[in-house]
Amino acid sequence: MPAILLTGASGYVGGRLAPRLAGAADASDDGELRLLMRRPDRAQAPAGARIVEGDAVSGDGLDAALDGVETAYYLIHSMGRGGGGDFEARDRRAAENFGRAAAAAGVRRVIYLGGLSSDDASSAHLRSRDEVARTLGEHVPEFVHVRAAMVIGAGSASFQMLRALVRRLPAMICPRWIDTRTQPIAIDDVVGALAALRDRGDVTGDVQLGGPQPLSYRAMMDETADAMDRRHPLVVRVPVLTPRLSSYWVQLVTPVETALVRPLVDGLREEMLVREPPPPGVNDDPRDFGTAVRAALAGR
Repeated sequence: MPAILLTGASGYVGGRLAPRLAGAADASDDGELRLLMRRPDRAQAPAGARIVEGDAVSGDGLDAALDGVETAYYLIHSMGRGGGGDFEARDRRAAENFGRAAAAAGVRRVIYLGGLSSDDASSAHLRSRDEVARTLGEHVPEFVHVRAAMVIGAGSASFQMLRALVRRLPAMICPRWIDTRTQPIAIDDVVGALAALRDRGDVTGDVQLGGPQPLSYRAMMDETADAMDRRHPLVVRVPVLTPRLSSYWVQLVTPVETALVRPLVDGLREEMLVREPPPPGVNDDPRDFGTAVRAALAGR
């Protein structure tokens, strides 16, 4: 039976997706689920999955990992993962290596998780995600670009940043991005959509994922404060405050890795709205923001 390869299984989304895919493969007697890991000795696979050693950035092990694979999930990104500040170059190299190896192995379908942004995004982080999508799409006949808004879950860096700001700052000075709208989506809904797309050969191209309603970051802070039983933070909006200055004070009060803060803050300027609903059967009934926040605060 054709195998499935999941990359990024040690990350937050991949770690939630792996047992879901392993359980589905076991229940349907499909081919094995492989998890691509750079350090297999430090990893633990869910029942029904097999760890294979490989590194997309260097290209080591990709040919063997992709041999016999029909569908691959690409959840790799280098932002905040060391190796210097040029995460765009590392992501570009990883996508090129993976795309070439997938084409050589005859992989039919690649499902990639990127960001929900416009084509002219000013954020380097979001532009890099789009570049990775274009690179991967050149190598396989069925490419699915899952574009998700801010993910709400206990292990999401964006949510950790939001929660820390609400918890530690009774008042804050914010630039215009405080009123930027987005459609935050619960981690369970992202994982559910990714799992559903595995067997949806009729779906290719962009799949946009978001929560049920657009919210500004100001509104998200207020709803998060309600869920934490805290006062709404006092927000003073100023006309000029660069992403660099914003990232400095965010670094002081949040537990998010320093290398992640600047790209995340930079991306807050971009509207992340679902312009085209996903196909039926993919994220049909997304959880509202309050429900997603309460689950995240409970550690889910």
